[in-house]
Amino acid sequence: MGHRIGIDVGGTFTDFLFVRDGAAAGDPAEGAVRLAKVPTTLPDQSEGVLAGLAALAADEGTDLRGLLSATELVVHGTTTADNTMIEMSGARTGLLTTEGHRDEIDIRRGFKEQIWDPADPPPPPIAPRRRRFGIPERLDARGAVVRPLDEEETRAAIRRLRAQGVESVAVCLLFSFLDPTHERRVRALLAEELPGARVSLSHEVLPAAPEFERTSTTLVDAYVGPRVERYLRRLAAALREAGYPGELLILQSNGGITTVEVVARRAVAVLGSGPTGGVMGACAVAAAAKRSDFIAVDMGGTSYEACLVRGGRPRIESSWNWRHRYLIGLPMVQMHSIGAGGGSIARVRAGALEVGPESAGADPGPICYGRGGTRVTVTDANWLLGYLNPEALCGGAFPLRGEGVREALLEQIGRPLGLDAVEAAAGVHRIVNANMANAIRRVSSQAGVDPRAFALLVYGGNGPVHAGPQAEELGIRDVLVPSTSPAFSALGLLIADYVVETQRAYVAPAGRADAAALDRLFAEMEAQAERELAQARVSRSDIELRRMLTLCYPGQTFDMPVPAAVGADGRLGANGVARTVERFHARHEALHGYALRDEEPILRSARLEAVGRTPKPAFAPPPPARGPARAAIRARRPAWFGGRFVDTPVYDGERLSPGHALDGPAIIEERFTTIVLQPGHHAERDAQGHWRISIPAA
Repeated sequence: MGHRIGIDVGGTFTDFLFVRDGAAAGDPAEGAVRLAKVPTTLPDQSEGVLAGLAALAADEGTDLRGLLSATELVVHGTTTADNTMIEMSGARTGLLTTEGHRDEIDIRRGFKEQIWDPADPPPPPIAPRRRRFGIPERLDARGAVVRPLDEEETRAAIRRLRAQGVESVAVCLLFSFLDPTHERRVRALLAEELPGARVSLSHEVLPAAPEFERTSTTLVDAYVGPRVERYLRRLAAALREAGYPGELLILQSNGGITTVEVVARRAVAVLGSGPTGGVMGACAVAAAAKRSDFIAVDMGGTSYEACLVRGGRPRIESSWNWRHRYLIGLPMVQMHSIGAGGGSIARVRAGALEVGPESAGADPGPICYGRGGTRVTVTDANWLLGYLNPEALCGGAFPLRGEGVREALLEQIGRPLGLDAVEAAAGVHRIVNANMANAIRRVSSQAGVDPRAFALLVYGGNGPVHAGPQAEELGIRDVLVPSTSPAFSALGLLIADYVVETQRAYVAPAGRADAAALDRLFAEMEAQAERELAQARVSRSDIELRRMLTLCYPGQTFDMPVPAAVGADGRLGANGVARTVERFHARHEALHGYALRDEEPILRSARLEAVGRTPKPAFAPPPPARGPARAAIRARRPAWFGGRFVDTPVYDGERLSPGHALDGPAIIEERFTTIVLQPGHHAERDAQGHWRISIPAA
């Protein structure tokens, strides 16, 4: 086996986790793990990826070709789709839909983010009304043709799209998931009338009802698809040219990896793939630490994500997934994201201090980066409060400059609020902590749980700086900071499995469902998934099939996926549907507090998740502690605790080993992150090199 490299592109830094071939083969004594960070390059993120790989190669005493030619696996979590939606910089997109339904995307089921504000503006349109056309055709709810496709009217609509310079087209025809013949014919007409345009067909992107979710998901796919495809193909070609012999793999929002070719066909599946990698890594580390219930939080340079994990698995849902104000109907790891990172900009607005969501990013970045930034950020506040090394980050590789930080804090924050510079910095720190604590409250309250019963698993370059005050505010007693915290999303990429998600529409009252027909649908999906996984060189023995049926009560808008009650042969058999209905009642009651067992649920679709297991890298535990922890003190400096500066020991994290224990206040500086230990908190490094922080009861 060769090297393995996980690459996570964030808003500020691009993270790398490199596992040398010995560790990838399962012999940690022969291998090694290396973390690396480089600034994210915009607009072409692939430049930063190649620069980081070249830096890794230099650390290994070789060149880029030498490193990549010995690499077996490169897995990438990309923010290209998310950045495209944030910036609204996607392709010029058009929509073709059934006549009379072109305004479905504007109606949005009547949903408003700010329900009490009648002036709340709608989201920026992906396809303005002038680029949306209804075409004469119609299927009924059983898939029968009510009105044949009018090809001349369709051609006329396509020509109007061409006249508007449309580059990508979403096609979403009513009930096309029951019979895609009309959508396929529209694609053929687009190839004739609008050659070169990317085409997203709803029955390929999301072959299921309801109509709004299918329309929204297909539109987003068409909008982000060209940019995602260009970026990934460019990066894959650059890696091949540089000597990488394998196939570039991409993490999807459902936590599984897939190939560039699959993502090129359904680009919307990579929305949120980077944060998803962090959650998958968190599950692996928590399992090794014997923790199955925890809240995973990731604070990087731009954003903060919180994900509640129960039973060792994150919640994955396919309904009501709002991303960038558009509804995505695909399975996604459930997490809450806010604009709170090291680069989040602080400002005074209407007499109140606000932090985020706007970010200074990597360029120009915070003022202390010395790259021309002029607006106060969280990192600037942390620098002035003494939490960060005043000279440099990343083990000295990223120099910092303090010129102008104090003055900017005083001018932009302090004077408008009647504070001095230090008080202003402390205010920024408190506000961003409160914002992040509220994000944790949201994910826990939505699940109906008390966060005090959960551990807090913290990662990202900035997460361990802020974890202590958040845990104190929420009443959380246990905090876990993994040894690979700064590149944790990259770790998640390397432990992810292949996942192929497919579904087939099947609408019927559960009592009248045909088990044999459902078994045939499962068999078709299994064959499709096995073909796709075979292309990724996954053997049949390494594939796990998870069969699900989606159901809802009559009148409900959204359905719920439930594991199908199949037998040992993988088939439903005579009583499989009835047993699945009982599972639906039980799960509905567990999630929503009630079940309507006297009502007959509606079956909406059959869904298959095929998981192709991948070999996992092994990590060598660090050697046990030798000598006292105080031998690792590299300096002392004033840091802000309890409303004043306290003379605080600063430890070299590389010299602290399993068995070492510290009491706060203390600062632990590792190469790519800083752990701020609050007064009264106790930290121990466990046998795997992770930091376990105990927080006393209030």
